[in-house]
Amino acid sequence: MSHVPELCGERVRVRELRARDHQVYERLFTHSMLTQYLGVDRMDPRRAQDAFAQCLAQPHIQPRRKYTFAVCAADDDTMAGTIGLLVEDYGSNAMLTGLVMLPDAPALGGGFEAGRLVMAYAFGPLGLHRVWAGHRADHTRMRGVMLAAGLKPEATLRHLFHTQEAWHDVTTYSALAPEWTPQAGVAEQAVLNAHKALQTA
Repeated sequence: MSHVPELCGERVRVRELRARDHQVYERLFTHSMLTQYLGVDRMDPRRAQDAFAQCLAQPHIQPRRKYTFAVCAADDDTMAGTIGLLVEDYGSNAMLTGLVMLPDAPALGGGFEAGRLVMAYAFGPLGLHRVWAGHRADHTRMRGVMLAAGLKPEATLRHLFHTQEAWHDVTTYSALAPEWTPQAGVAEQAVLNAHKALQTA
């Protein structure tokens, strides 16, 4: 089993999904507005339940390639959103995926911090070299989130995914471990260095 410890920031915490998160997960992925810019279409309740079950199974699959996390406010364990990490089969790369937050959540606005905590986990304990992410080219608000997470603009990929009966261009961003880790904050440094503490214990 590959279980990720809680990743704690100033405003948000990122943790593994738990069975009790199913109602929030279903609310997120069956909502037409919250899924508007995601790379997957809005799910019906049955499909959301199946997807949630697959997410819960991720820590038990070895080698682990998929990570779907709950995003919570720093002082509240209630799931307020989700973010994912997909470790690619080639090179030393991973993709940040599926950032979506409830509009009435206390942690709203903490998406970039959640992204930074997951990136610290990728560069630290997972030992990856490159993390990348993207957003639909017409979802311009996400540019600020990407830059705040420390990702740099990279390219526009034409017609990368098909949702809502249309093809969409995706603007991509990336961060490299040697460039990103020196500017990590205190909380991110704690995540980056967690594996070192385990190795010396």
